[in-house]
Amino acid sequence: MRTLVIETATAACSVALFEQGALLAHAHEIVGRGHAERLIPMIGELPGQGRADAILVDRGPGSFTGVRVGIAAARGLALGWKVPVHGFHSLALIAAGDWPDDVETLAVAINGGHGQLFVQSFQAGPMRALSDPVSFMPADAAAAVSAALVIGSGAQALVALRGHGQALPAEPDARHAFRLPAALRGASAIPFYGRAPDAKPMA
Repeated sequence: MRTLVIETATAACSVALFEQGALLAHAHEIVGRGHAERLIPMIGELPGQGRADAILVDRGPGSFTGVRVGIAAARGLALGWKVPVHGFHSLALIAAGDWPDDVETLAVAINGGHGQLFVQSFQAGPMRALSDPVSFMPADAAAAVSAALVIGSGAQALVALRGHGQALPAEPDARHAFRLPAALRGASAIPFYGRAPDAKPMA
């Protein structure tokens, strides 16, 4: 049972291939806005060109374009391979990274555009979400987060506003996907943008 993991919701672009939950290969690059150009070549460089029995994809929140690129690729491959595809949240994947063993709770904060931050709190072990992913203005995010450790691209801004705690910059990485409990990687592969779209319909 092989699983292909696709992550494109932030400035990073990463892919990973797992066999029965064990990591076979992965790639991780900071691409900014270059997901559409790099994603398929990165998948093609995996063993067997990434061919898998199931696909996991980051459904957001994060970049509107990045989220759509990843989900479109996942759905297209799933259709061609006739395999299931499921989604997970970018904030949960960041929370599943490598952090100090003594951490009991942590918060994830990433840049969300228009000066906002996407934030979510987690229990570290066993991992579970303590809140839903929400988009806040920075001052509101600082007031809403109580964990001493804040990780993610927006961590430094949040901790600076709050005046205490530890900030660790981080981007999501597909190789951490199987650290997520099953409940956090079984969602539908539907985009979760976390805020209203930038474009406004014409009157």
